[in-house]
Amino acid sequence: MTTPTPDRPQPVELTLLPLGGRPGTDDDGGGCGAACGCGTDAGEVYEHHPLECGLDPDLAQLLADAGLDPVQVEDIAHLAIEEDLDNGVDVTTVATIPEDAVCTGEFTAREDGVVAGLHIAEAVLSVVCTDELEVDRHVEDGDRVTAGQVLLTVRTRTRDLLTGERSALNLLCRLSGIATATRRWADALEGTGAQVRDTRKTTPGLRALEKYAVRAGGGVNHRMSLSDAALVKDNHVLAAGGVAEAFKLVRDEFPDLPVEVEVDTLHQVREALDAGADLILLDNLTPAETAEAVALARTHAGDGAILESSGRLTLDNARAYAETGVDYLAVGALTHSAPILDIGLDLVAEAPEAPEGEGAEAVGEHA
Repeated sequence: MTTPTPDRPQPVELTLLPLGGRPGTDDDGGGCGAACGCGTDAGEVYEHHPLECGLDPDLAQLLADAGLDPVQVEDIAHLAIEEDLDNGVDVTTVATIPEDAVCTGEFTAREDGVVAGLHIAEAVLSVVCTDELEVDRHVEDGDRVTAGQVLLTVRTRTRDLLTGERSALNLLCRLSGIATATRRWADALEGTGAQVRDTRKTTPGLRALEKYAVRAGGGVNHRMSLSDAALVKDNHVLAAGGVAEAFKLVRDEFPDLPVEVEVDTLHQVREALDAGADLILLDNLTPAETAEAVALARTHAGDGAILESSGRLTLDNARAYAETGVDYLAVGALTHSAPILDIGLDLVAEAPEAPEGEGAEAVGEHA
């Protein structure tokens, strides 16, 4: 046991929300818990409670239609707000805004790009709003937007909107930045037959959202986790004693999963093809070497493996790699280096109400 020292931050106890969990489920994942009483087996809980969360059902359905778990989005929204409030209140807003004030706010793009995360921003606002939240959607995720374009108009209690503003914008700007970066790559590859896809180089806790943003930008998702597909990398090859050996071990252990093998020489390409790899990741090959690898794969017995280029890739050389005939370009920068898209929230000044009777007189004068 270590002794705390005064010059180091001390650990604190935090109550963590189970991301993607559902109210009423047993702690051991064995199906619905006593709070529900339905006896649903594990694996069928989602079907039994498909949208069991605190979000508006219509918003939850929109998130589900986009391939996102509404409960996970709600959990992330709560975490963002709780982090910002830190068990307190928004002191500036509480001091300056009357409790009963209501306002209209506009989320506006401040630069050109591709938007993603609008419904996620709505979810953040909805968990902090104590009164009704009215939303007017002007664009959809995946749309190209221009500087000055209004993306979303909301009307709710002013205190709540200002308290949730930063958390909503943090996610919206981040995801729109990823979608914008992805769209640049997708545009560069247009007409080649190759697609850009992401990696697992994502922000912890935000993988599902960031990979959604890649899809909104016109990209393709690689595996979502370590368990839904295998990727045999150089360290696996070293540990197993070779490309063929590593592939066989994974295939024998998990016969139903796709197995991708990372190679960095043409000799290893041949080994992977002979072993029967489903996908081959061509790491740090030149365009000329990549073209040779594609030729090898296309002339190999059978249908040939799917080929993916990785490393050395830039927007400037993306098309040269794509034109070799590879199926994918793997770009970790889509999620780990994309700058945000600048989006702001501005309150709309509302005209003061006219004294009683003046409105009718004005109409008469202009009749």
